[in-house]
Amino acid sequence: MIKLDILAIGAHPDDVELGCAGTIAKEISNGKKVGIVDLTRGELGTRGDAQTRDSESNNAAKLLGVEFRENLDFSDCFFTNDKEHQMKLVETIRKYKPDIVICNAIQDRHIDHSKAAKLISDACFLSGLKKISTTSDSVSQDPWNPVNLYHYIQWNNNKPDFVVDISDFIKNKLDAVMCYKSQFYDPNDSSEETPISTKNFLDSIEYRARDLGRLTGVEYAEGFNTLRIPIIDNISDLK
Repeated sequence: MIKLDILAIGAHPDDVELGCAGTIAKEISNGKKVGIVDLTRGELGTRGDAQTRDSESNNAAKLLGVEFRENLDFSDCFFTNDKEHQMKLVETIRKYKPDIVICNAIQDRHIDHSKAAKLISDACFLSGLKKISTTSDSVSQDPWNPVNLYHYIQWNNNKPDFVVDISDFIKNKLDAVMCYKSQFYDPNDSSEETPISTKNFLDSIEYRARDLGRLTGVEYAEGFNTLRIPIIDNISDLK
């Protein structure tokens, strides 16, 4: 069984790439083990279909070099934060024992994003409770508490609590995003336009990273939120 350093979770295929692909690529380059879990197949998206998203997400996973990518096959737009969905995530967290979980934005335009953020946060808490019994492949699972849970930024310009320098990994991020060719801007594609298929949105992926870099003294950065106050060993660790 793979013991992960980081588990990145998205409500839809492409959420992780848009939110934290640069950070994932950087951590993998540093020898960290990273996996991706998608909650839904994005089957209600206007452009493309579930099979297309499956193919695109697998291509992005290979490009990033993650240990695995799984889909929990929750219902797009209609999954709920209830016991059934929480327990499925508890089983997944206990299976891979990530030190860090990264997931959807706390507040965002798409209803699934904030809903997923709360569901995943609750599941991380429940995963550590000894009296909750779960199994994987008929084997009883031990409780597991991720050390940290972070939320990437998506449509809304949420003010980050901290940023990660991805200056050397912006190309990895953009290449991973563009694996989702059915979803994003293509001047030769006459499909129905959506909020994320415009040239403005595609451009915003890079200029947001560049702007967060500008604000923090690097070339490109990705921002994250945390509901828990971060702590560092030494004040000199901050840049």
